[in-house]
Amino acid sequence: MRVATIAPDTEAEGPGRRWAIWVQGCSIRCAECCNPEMFDARRGTPTSLESLDAQLASAKAAGVEGITLLGGEPFEQPDDAADLAELAHRHGLTVMVFSGYYLPELRARPTGARLLAAVDLLVDGRYDRTQPEPPPPVGRRWIGSSNQTMHYLTTAYSDVDPRMRAANTIEIRMVDGTLMINGWPSADALLRRR
Repeated sequence: MRVATIAPDTEAEGPGRRWAIWVQGCSIRCAECCNPEMFDARRGTPTSLESLDAQLASAKAAGVEGITLLGGEPFEQPDDAADLAELAHRHGLTVMVFSGYYLPELRARPTGARLLAAVDLLVDGRYDRTQPEPPPPVGRRWIGSSNQTMHYLTTAYSDVDPRMRAANTIEIRMVDGTLMINGWPSADALLRRR
């Protein structure tokens, strides 16, 4: 799997504590995507499933609830992403995926059915800067634009879960000497002076 980066323990990329992996490569290329450095599928770090399996075991032991695949576009690495999602379930972890494709497009693709079958919570749809999602509690948490949809594909999560309406957050950390910022800040939070 070609990986852009990994956050081994985050609360900004889905419900609860999560292990998040940003995959490398996205042909959709939404205008004003927050991760344009992840478009080029030739970049990133080739990472073995064995290495990712060890990281999932450590994450589970540390109390992480699930994994989140985002990017880039996870469905453009469907076999590797499916292997990872299935491993996550074997470790007792839930699986959330952000995709720029819409669910009907994913179901119509000749690849990706195995990954889709392993997803508990799917956020689908291209980011559209002209349709900003209002912040929670009016809007939905983790959603960038109002055309995107949360699909509860298993009973692991539901829209009545209070975590789905909590405020969006950002996290700032140093990873191997590199500043990493993840999450979805509100415009008010970005403009607030302290």
